[in-house]
Amino acid sequence: MIHWFYLHIRAIAHALRRLGGQPLGTLLSALVVGIALSLPAGGYLLLDNVASLVRGVSGTPEISIFLDPKAGAGEVAAIDKKLRAEPMLASYRYVPRDEALKQLERSGLGDVLGGLTANPLPDAFIVSPRGEDPALFEQLSTRMKAWPAVTHVQLDSAWVKRLHALLGLGRSAVMMLAALLGFALVIVTFNTIRLQIMTQRQEIEVSRLLGATDPFIRRPFYWFGGLQGALGGLVALGTVWLGVRALSGPVSALAETYGAVFVLAGPDGLESGVIVAFAAFLGWLGAAISVRRHLAGD
Repeated sequence: MIHWFYLHIRAIAHALRRLGGQPLGTLLSALVVGIALSLPAGGYLLLDNVASLVRGVSGTPEISIFLDPKAGAGEVAAIDKKLRAEPMLASYRYVPRDEALKQLERSGLGDVLGGLTANPLPDAFIVSPRGEDPALFEQLSTRMKAWPAVTHVQLDSAWVKRLHALLGLGRSAVMMLAALLGFALVIVTFNTIRLQIMTQRQEIEVSRLLGATDPFIRRPFYWFGGLQGALGGLVALGTVWLGVRALSGPVSALAETYGAVFVLAGPDGLESGVIVAFAAFLGWLGAAISVRRHLAGD
């Protein structure tokens, strides 16, 4: 095990010397990888922020449960007990018919309601589910419609369905872009390693004459590709953060026009690690393909 670590440390040192020995080429390669990866990474991050902004502006989607006007206190208490025991609910509140009428009067409909001889509004419960999955709303609605004394269940989830559909479309487009750019970056790394192999051809032949094994020869190239990709991932992170800082002001101003307070968020620690790791994997993959292709016959 110690020998294995020593060989990898030696390979990393060799790859770092190669990267440091050609600073301009290393910088340009990192910029190419970073700028390309920043497009899907920034797009995915933008979708998450837009979803948070829309939720903040539109409010939390709810389910309204309207009771039979003839429902008594016992039936209201029974529904309250069912809601309290429902694990998929975040919160709920009871809205008596008199309170609902007062809310309508305060909304400017007092003249219209003044001619009514009786309150036509039913008692209701306003329910907030845990999450915004449209399937969850449909599931809860179907269950609640079967409860005694419930005459109608209204879903406030139409905008949630549209939002989920748009976000799903956006994420699919981002994934396609990431796949295409990832393939291009593998090709870039493939050509970079191919040039490295060509310039070190004599060194590789001497190493084999001295008894070097194939894994020993290939290992520095793998690390070269992985480190080059990781540098590109760091450039992508920096590019995304610059974009977040540039857009945070306009986005906050847009949110204020809707009466909301919103701060554009950058990638967190996990997302940052995923970006760098994905870039390193692409670099390693391109190096592995190139090494197997150009050293197979050596």
